[in-house]
Amino acid sequence: MTTVKRKVPFFNYPAVFAQHEADYLAILKDVLARGAYIMQKDLQDFENNLAGYLGIKHAIGTADGTMALMLGLLAVGVGKGDEVILPSHTFVATAAAVHHVGAKPVLADCGPDHLIDPDSVEALITPKTRALVPVQLNGRTTDMRRLMSIAQSHGLQIVEDACQALGSRYKDKAAGTFGAAGAFSFYPSKTLGCFGDGGALITDDDAVAERVRLLRDHGRNRDGEVVCFGFNARLDNVQAAILDYKLKGYQEVVVRRRDIARMYRERLKHLKQLTLPPGPEGDPDHFDVYQNYEIEAEKRDGLKAYLAERGVGTLIQWGGKAIHQFRALGFGVKLPFTERLFERMLMLPMNMSLTDEDVSYVCEVIKGFYRRSAN
Repeated sequence: MTTVKRKVPFFNYPAVFAQHEADYLAILKDVLARGAYIMQKDLQDFENNLAGYLGIKHAIGTADGTMALMLGLLAVGVGKGDEVILPSHTFVATAAAVHHVGAKPVLADCGPDHLIDPDSVEALITPKTRALVPVQLNGRTTDMRRLMSIAQSHGLQIVEDACQALGSRYKDKAAGTFGAAGAFSFYPSKTLGCFGDGGALITDDDAVAERVRLLRDHGRNRDGEVVCFGFNARLDNVQAAILDYKLKGYQEVVVRRRDIARMYRERLKHLKQLTLPPGPEGDPDHFDVYQNYEIEAEKRDGLKAYLAERGVGTLIQWGGKAIHQFRALGFGVKLPFTERLFERMLMLPMNMSLTDEDVSYVCEVIKGFYRRSAN
């Protein structure tokens, strides 16, 4: 079969703005004309609407997802001398947040779903372990029932890194709402993204919420009195207004991404050389939002090059290394499943600028690669 070459970028950043340009410009003009730059009504509206969407009491806008996670850890009392278990298959920011609150990141292996392996977690617990940070990766929520059982039996806190999982659910409960707190990122390529950095911390715990509100704004309380040392970690009003606008149409985004995942699976499921993510209807316990479409592929590097030659952008997460594989960080652990995964994993385009024709083209190119390599 001959496939006419087309351009399918991994992520089309200009298209994010172009799709609703007039609305974004109107929002920007409105916010700037009011001089409403920091901690204004737009931020409060977004926080309230985000909390409502997730069915939780408190949503607190932060400068980015890393700060949200860091403030959440501080708010639950994680600090110097503590150990915090997290997966090595995550962005380095997850471990950095643990490091910067004075605790030690302890890296766990992942399982076939590419998420943290509860068996690996349980084997790593020591008397110094204070918290678990499950990472809800690629728009999927891990087996939180098992992790919560582990945490409860050992008296541990859970702070979720849900930066890739807004709207994802496990057993009909939203990612980020299982533990003491959950962190989200609104980086431009996220399922809900702004036009720069942005994040949020969510919690049902009033004390955690109050602590995070202090920490994100220089330790100042509602009266402007400084009651502790804090950070400049606020979500600015322009980004909050953009996010609040986009949140109103977020369910349409989720539906479309699930449609794209369904198309990928239907067209590629017969290729024995690939391991695909579960389909949207593949597991009644999980509702996935497909932040990424991360596959495992035989001859991964050859496939990536073949796709690039034919105009298809792909990505290997984290620059192709799990956290424990960055030598300068000095972890020195062996995580067999994660290491094998990083030799095989590849992310296909998954974003709102993709057309059905783009998805079909990507799939035909992949099929063409394996037909050619079999000869």
